[in-house]
Amino acid sequence: MSQTLRDLAEKLGCHLLGDASITVSTVSSLQSAKSGALVFAEDAQHLATAFASAAAAVIVGDFAAANVAASASKPLLISTQPRLAFARAAKLLRDPERTRAIHPAAIVPPSSAIGENVAIGARTILGEQVKVGDETTIGPSAVIGDHVVIGSHCRIHANVTIYPGTRLGDRAVIQAGAVLGSEGFGYVRDATTGRYEQSPQIGRLVIEDDVEIGANSTIDRGALDETRIRRGAKIDNLVHIGHNCQIGENVVIAAQTGLSGSVTIEDNVIMGGQVGIGDHARVEAGAMIGGQGGILPKKVLRGKGVVFWGTPAKPVREYLKELAFLARSARKGN
Repeated sequence: MSQTLRDLAEKLGCHLLGDASITVSTVSSLQSAKSGALVFAEDAQHLATAFASAAAAVIVGDFAAANVAASASKPLLISTQPRLAFARAAKLLRDPERTRAIHPAAIVPPSSAIGENVAIGARTILGEQVKVGDETTIGPSAVIGDHVVIGSHCRIHANVTIYPGTRLGDRAVIQAGAVLGSEGFGYVRDATTGRYEQSPQIGRLVIEDDVEIGANSTIDRGALDETRIRRGAKIDNLVHIGHNCQIGENVVIAAQTGLSGSVTIEDNVIMGGQVGIGDHARVEAGAMIGGQGGILPKKVLRGKGVVFWGTPAKPVREYLKELAFLARSARKGN
């Protein structure tokens, strides 16, 4: 979707220096930029490479406003957050869906309420009483259970499974193969026979606006109440979130992380890859957990802006001091 620099600068809130009539059609890295591409440079070191590329225009930071603008060989879109402006430009320039229709091979019952300009791919199956908001796209071979509600401007990719009763807000992005609202891992042991029987898993999953969930991730519904993923959370591929978990706003969870049941992650927490959290643990707002960090069941991790690492997770400075002490002790022992 091509746009003039004038229109793009207005939508991005950038200050434009240069020919406003130039059209860009895509974003690109500095190395692969071609005619019509938009690139970005966060510092002067990369700006020279951007000027030498075939790109049509460059998104830059405030550093370029005074010292570089006069000698710039390409139009500049100046932003206080150039990387963010570049990400938003990518969305604006993304090719629109070529087909906005319900494929003949999709199964959509008459009880479904489908909004305007919705695309549903081949072999996708919708259950009864499903609601889909305007401008939403559902890819091929997805399975949407009864009474699921999907908001507007969502992107549901191929082979996604959404269990009955799940609710998705607006602008949700669900990558291929994700499973939402599945039954949680909860069992009761019969003391007489030693066998396990499933405890009730009859709650629901609620996903709020602007949440993104990576490929092949799984999120269980609540056992009796609900699992909730709050506004703006970003969840990577191959993440598991157990039943009754509460994920706060703008939480970031990297790949291969696993959360046991009834875990609470408060707002603005950042979690690296392969983090493991035991049941009923709580991570308070603004904490950061390094890769492969482990939190024991029922523990509370608190410290806004503090980086935790290790198992059990501790502030990284404390953890590194302990490692250094062990290393010194080992040398003395030898």
